[in-house]
Order: sequence, then structure tokens, then C-alpha cells
Amino acid sequence: MKKQDNYTFLTSGPIKKVIPTMAVPTIISMLVTSIYNIVDTYFVGLLNTQATAAVGVVFPVMAIIQAVGFYFGSGSGTFISRTLGARDVHSARVMASTGFFSALFFGALITVLGLLFLKPLSLALGSTPTILPYTERYLGGILLGAPFLTASMTLNNQMRFQGNANQAMYGMMTGAALNVVLVPFFMFVLNMGILGTAIGTVSSQIVAFVVLLVMASRGDNIAIRWGDMKFDERCTKRRIANEMFRGGTPSLTRQGLASVATMMLNVAAGAFGDAAIAGMSIVMRIINFVFSTMLGIGQGYQPFCGFNYGAKNFSRLRKGYIFSLKLCVAIIVILGIPSFIFAEEIIYFLRHDAAVVEVGATAFRWQLVSLPLCAFVVMTNMTLQTSGRAFSANFLSAARNGIYFIPLILLLPRFLGILGVEICQAVADVLSCATAVPLAWYYFRSLKNS
Repeated sequence: MKKQDNYTFLTSGPIKKVIPTMAVPTIISMLVTSIYNIVDTYFVGLLNTQATAAVGVVFPVMAIIQAVGFYFGSGSGTFISRTLGARDVHSARVMASTGFFSALFFGALITVLGLLFLKPLSLALGSTPTILPYTERYLGGILLGAPFLTASMTLNNQMRFQGNANQAMYGMMTGAALNVVLVPFFMFVLNMGILGTAIGTVSSQIVAFVVLLVMASRGDNIAIRWGDMKFDERCTKRRIANEMFRGGTPSLTRQGLASVATMMLNVAAGAFGDAAIAGMSIVMRIINFVFSTMLGIGQGYQPFCGFNYGAKNFSRLRKGYIFSLKLCVAIIVILGIPSFIFAEEIIYFLRHDAAVVEVGATAFRWQLVSLPLCAFVVMTNMTLQTSGRAFSANFLSAARNGIYFIPLILLLPRFLGILGVEICQAVADVLSCATAVPLAWYYFRSLKNS
């Protein structure tokens, strides 16, 4: 679809068609991103428990890298969708290029700083003495791909917010498909072990970056050009920075606190041994895979939200929110029931260790029970973020993995032992949902008065 067609489709097309059309390729993109983690976990699980735990220990760093990509991608993307909805193409072009080059620069900065402080960072992430050698090798390789991953996440989000989710999906799928081939090749054929996992993953990310960059410069997308960063009276540096902050900080908060929460979870689980870290590591990856479906629906809804908010079509925005929420809950329940029943088998498939399965299956079931409640959190957060409600969006983004999770992970294991680690995220999900519902009610009430 051309930009004019995107505008018409998003602002007047049938909601039951528009949102699934936007959501399906986005869900696939999110699942594809999760496949990177699942593939790494599976093949590393063939080595030993310490290597499996090391992948979990490094997960927060990958979350931080993704957080930077989401900051610039969502920060620029939400602005792009609103300005295209308001027919301001010039401002959208300035923001697109600014967001991309900023993501590339900060990704490179992460690489340099991470490699300079590799060992202290590995220890801070929760590595035990037996896990540390594996963590250093895996983390050192992963850090090399930071600029490509941050820039790829930015391009992916920008295309999605323009209503071109299919093209964003193709770029991400290319990298994931290659990852499935390259990881075992470097690990086992070249006998590089866990370092081969990192090299295979980074190589796949570089290819995905190239594909996305080519697609972003063709067809109906706003092309990325250095020369488009031409600030003027209508589109000043200050305005771009403010809009980037408003749209990007909820994603940065969400992803950044997820990283902190994972580090704290690893430290808490570490008190109960390497098997506990490995079990929780596997659960995080599986839940992230299921959670990606929910995020995909929410992110598919975002361009719909941005265009209609920019066009001041608030009644349609509300209907889209309700439809997306129902769709989200239905899909999570469908995915969650078989996962709950076969929890042990799923964990065992990824790591043949009875102690790992025992911890992982319990934690997995607790999180599956609370996951449908997260639909309210995700959909409300996406709505607030896309509408530029920075304070409310940031507060809700901080709730699940920060405001509620951090105190709980410090307290529950002290009183409940390993069960406190296993149920922590589920309890935080319940409290986050209780926070999201009144925020959504207030938001839509304020639109009626606009």
C-alpha cells in the first residue's frame, strides 16, 4: 500500500480487518526475534547446564540492546505515524533518519563499553564461578552485533508504524532463518562451542540489518538518508528530541527494567544453584516467545492507534483498543492451555536435567496463569505510548518489571525459598493489571472531553 492508501486503510477500513492485517506480520516478527533466543537455548542445552545458564545470564544485555533499538524505533515510529496521520510527511522524514543514525551510534557505544568491561559486567549479571567462562565467551560475541541489532529494531519499528509491517517481517524472518543454520554450524561443525552460538547469532543479525536497510529505502517506506536530517522552524532539533523521548522512553523503561529484573532474578535463583538459574533462564525464553504474540498484536495495533489519534478519530481508536484486547486474551489462552499441560515436557526438551525441569515447570505454570492479565497492561501501554502520554506510559511500563517485580524478588525468596523466585513474575503481573485498568479508563474518558 502507498502512504495515502495506508492512511485510508488505517483511518476508515474495517477494524476487524485492519488490526489483524497489521498484527499478523508483526506477531511473526516478534516470534522470529524470540526464535533467536529459543534456538540459542536449545543448541547450548546440548553442551551442559552451565552453558545454558550462561545464555540466561547474558539475556539482560540482549534486552538492553533491544531496549535501545526500541527507544529509537518506537520514539521515531510513534511520531511518524501521528505526523503521517496529520499529513505532515516532511517531519516524518526528518524523524526517520534521525532515529536510525542515533540507534546505530548508541549500538556501537554499547559494543565498545561492553567489551572494555567484559568480566565485571559478566559478574554483575549474576555469573557464578562455574558459569563465568561461558558467559564471557558468549557475551563477548553478542556485543559485536549491538549496532546492527539496535539499527534493525529501529528500522523494523519505523516500517511497522508506517503501516508496512509485511516488509518489516521479511527482514526479521531472513535473519531468524539464517540463525537456525549458522548457530549449529559454528557450534558443532567448526567446534566453537558457546562462542559459535554468539557468532552465528550476530552473523544472522547483520544479514537482517542489511535486508531491512535495503527495504527501508525502497517502495512505500520513508527512505533513510543522512541529508534528510534537515532541521528547520517546523521540525527543530528540540522538537525531534522531545518527541523521541515521549514515544521512546516507555519502550526503554519496559525493556530496560526487564533487563534489571532478569539480572535480579538470576542472582536470586543463583542462591539455589546453577540448575535454578538454568530453569528460570529457559522459562524466560519460552514466556518471551508466548508474550511475543501479545506484543505483536499490541504493536500491530500501534499504527492504527497513531494514525487515528493524529486524525482525531477517537471513537474508532476506542473500538480498536477493545478489539485488540479481546484478540490478545483469546490467543494467549489458546496458547497457554497446552503449554500448561505439557510444561515438564517443554522444559525437558530444552534441557535434559531433572533439577532444571523441576524449577522450570513450576515457574512456567505460574506465569502462564497470569499471562492473560498482561493483555490489559500491554494494550493500555501501547495506547498511551503511541498517543504521546509519556508519564502514564512510562509509569505503566515500569510497573511489571520494576515497581512491583523488584521489591517482590527481594522479599519473596526470603520467605518462600525457591517458590518465591518461581511465583514472583506472576504476582507482579496481577498487580500490573490492577494498575492498567484505571489508567485505560481515565485515558478514554479524557478523549471524550477533547
